[in-house]
Parts: sequence; structure tokens; C-alpha cells
Amino acid sequence: MGVRGRRQQKNLAQKLKRIRTSLELSQGELIKQFDLEGLSNSNISMFESGQREPALYVLIAYADAANVCLDILIRDEYDLPDSLPCKKRYHPR
Repeated sequence: MGVRGRRQQKNLAQKLKRIRTSLELSQGELIKQFDLEGLSNSNISMFESGQREPALYVLIAYADAANVCLDILIRDEYDLPDSLPCKKRYHPR
């Protein structure tokens, strides 16, 4: 993986962690609340530290939790809005 890929993975990890902490959920609570029952706390930890890339269904769960579009999570050029979760669906365009 190149430098850009590692940077993108780190940015994604930071965004995932920010969403969960903004919702004031533990890793276990996130799993239960968003029906991610096939995952463990260690899976969530690896996603949020950039050690492992989450599957699409996990990204969708995080995006839905924050009420943001997937572009916000996966594209480096977009930042999360200051206030999470968003009151209405957030897309930067």
C-alpha cells in the first residue's frame, strides 16, 4: 500500500472513531445498536485504528448512524461536519 493509501486508511479510521464517540457509544453498544452482530469489539478497534478495512455494510452502518453519505467517510477530500449526527442527511455537494 502506498503512502496515499495509508493516509486514506488513517483518515477513514479517525472518522469512524469520531462518529462512534460523538454518538457516545462504546464499541459493544455500536455493534448492538447497528446490528453488527458478526463483529467483535476488537474488529471495531481495528477499523478505528486503521489496522483493518471495514466491509461495506460496516461503512453503511457508520454513515447511517451519523446521517452522512458514504462519500464523507471514504473520500479524503471531505471532512465530517462539526456536529454529529447530522439533523438531515449531509452531503457536501
